[in-house]
Amino acid sequence: MQVTKVEALTKTKWKVELDGQFAFVLYKKEISRFGIEVNGELSEELYEQIKKNVVLKRAKLRAMHLLTDMARTESQLRDKLKRNMYPEDVISQAIAYVKSFGYINDEAYIENFIQSKRETKSRKEIYALLLGKGVSSEQIDLVFEQCYEKNTEQEAISRLIRKRNVDILHASEQELHKLYGYLARKGFQYDDIRQVIQNYKDNA
Repeated sequence: MQVTKVEALTKTKWKVELDGQFAFVLYKKEISRFGIEVNGELSEELYEQIKKNVVLKRAKLRAMHLLTDMARTESQLRDKLKRNMYPEDVISQAIAYVKSFGYINDEAYIENFIQSKRETKSRKEIYALLLGKGVSSEQIDLVFEQCYEKNTEQEAISRLIRKRNVDILHASEQELHKLYGYLARKGFQYDDIRQVIQNYKDNA
């Protein structure tokens, strides 16, 4: 394989292209150690050695560090490693490595996320946020079915009403209209909003 490009990304990191294709990112001292230079040749054996012993090892450590820093979905971790410019096959191997230890579990992530947001956000809002984190709608639906109860929405509505200090019993029609609009924009269903407000009046 011919080294077609060696480009500085930072003072210490360099991007290497082989036969016109991105290969990997190495530190400057590694470029020197492996004798990599533009128009030079890199044997298949050395290429595999670099990927396995240097790049993959580094990707595994990076993945572990990212998961220690905060919980992430598989999609989030993959995106982070892509931004760190690891090759696709190396990323897949690094993810398989951390998954083998149980460090990535999208269903557990979804459940913890739902539990942390359910008191102040609607199911619709939570659903959208989870989709944005790269988990599938099928996974979200499954976990919602297992851990989300109907009255959870109404409890969240009640908390938001208390947070906004709305006096339901003495609120004007205009104030109630604004409250309905606010809660609807948060993704709550009209029937749930109406039921919570009615409960306030019935229990007065």
